Amino acid sequence: TRAPGGDDDGSGVVHLLAIARAIYRRKVTFPIDVELVAFAGEEQGLLGSYAYAKQLYDDGVDIMLQIQADMLAYHDSDEPMQLGLPQSIGSPVAGELLANISAIYVPELTVGTTEACCSDHQSFWMHGFTSTQVFERAGGIIDPKYHNSGDLSNRTNYDLEQVHAIAKVTLASLLHVAGFTIGA
Repeated sequence: TRAPGGDDDGSGVVHLLAIARAIYRRKVTFPIDVELVAFAGEEQGLLGSYAYAKQLYDDGVDIMLQIQADMLAYHDSDEPMQLGLPQSIGSPVAGELLANISAIYVPELTVGTTEACCSDHQSFWMHGFTSTQVFERAGGIIDPKYHNSGDLSNRTNYDLEQVHAIAKVTLASLLHVAGFTIGA
């Protein structure tokens, strides 16, 4: 089946690139190493993320937090903008951090848990790293174009404002965990 991936996972890549652009434009520097990484092969069995997480684990790398952005743009117009955090696969402490940061910096997002699972954060979680996922909705997947040829970005209910709001939560969480301070 042709599935162009406008939401799954073009919206996650847009989110990642927006964070990279904000870091670059503001000339943000971090007191620790920070990596922004996109993976391939998620739908085929977490291939890219599993190989990378395993390599980091084998090398003894200390990962303070890994946040996976998967499917962020579908927004039913009858619902508020949302941020879904994993109900089962992921680190509860990471989900709690993102929920708290969302409440402070992006209160327009309704935060809840999602049954959507099995994205690239799972590879890190399986290797013992603190990991979570950000998702477009609390609850189940309702995007009618999920995994089909209609998964385009130029369609009804594709909401870049929601992607931007979730990117703000992710970036604020990254800044917090990395120990960023103004004037540092």
